[in-house]
Amino acid sequence: MDIKDIKTQELVKKYNFKFSKSLGQNFLVDGSVLEDIVEGADVCEDDLVIEIGPGVGTLTAQILKKAKRVVAVELDTDLIPILENELGDNPKFSLIHKDALKVDFNEIIGDEESVKLVANLPYYVTTPIIAKLLNEGYKFKSLTIMIQKEVAERINSEPNCKEYGALSILVQYYCDTRIVRRVPPSCFIPRPKVDSIVIRLDKLEKPRVDVKDKKLFFDVVRNSFNMRRKTLWNATKGFNLSKEDLEKAFENSDIDQKRRGETLSLQEFANLANAIYDQIHK
Repeated sequence: MDIKDIKTQELVKKYNFKFSKSLGQNFLVDGSVLEDIVEGADVCEDDLVIEIGPGVGTLTAQILKKAKRVVAVELDTDLIPILENELGDNPKFSLIHKDALKVDFNEIIGDEESVKLVANLPYYVTTPIIAKLLNEGYKFKSLTIMIQKEVAERINSEPNCKEYGALSILVQYYCDTRIVRRVPPSCFIPRPKVDSIVIRLDKLEKPRVDVKDKKLFFDVVRNSFNMRRKTLWNATKGFNLSKEDLEKAFENSDIDQKRRGETLSLQEFANLANAIYDQIHK
């Protein structure tokens, strides 16, 4: 694919499309990025690809060349006729006009065996969509997304880094991660003020660590990072345990109660949450 093959600017002009600041719209105009997203997602003829936020459909058109079929989910009413006009004749393409946060993806996936998600996510909705896709247990192989560089760094971060947080734990609990490429502002119209990164999340067959209560595990994680400067002892006092039982949970998990959440590995969070669970249900 050559950069001149990109039709984004042509389509924006053709349909007199007006970008929505409230929807955080930035469309790709660099063909090499589209190519890298399709290759990074490893799209093949067996795949159902669900694309969130197709824009004017330039990435969609490239995915359609390789996938078995593509279902695009688009919120913006103004983009629906553009997508229907440009891609509607392709029998492999279907379009859902809906907020991705309100979609039941199981209805799209059905009994498909090989499902991959691709998305160029508006920055403001990145974390909620990732959380929805992972927490609701949809059956997909991978999620290849273009997101703000800062968010990608949080996803890939390790303990004792300032970027390490609840999002790091959430993604790493469910997925392996791989950076595909960096994307500078010059690759978009309109140009965002920050760099983006294409990152691929490969869903694990089972979560990376064993937890006795998933909700409790993520509550422990959330509390620990909501109070980053406080000790784990202070972050876990809200679980209705006596002082003695909470002390026992720290002792059984072999974790110093004076540590902070940002120092714990994924396994250590699991150990602590499981020990708290045991004290709650003893």
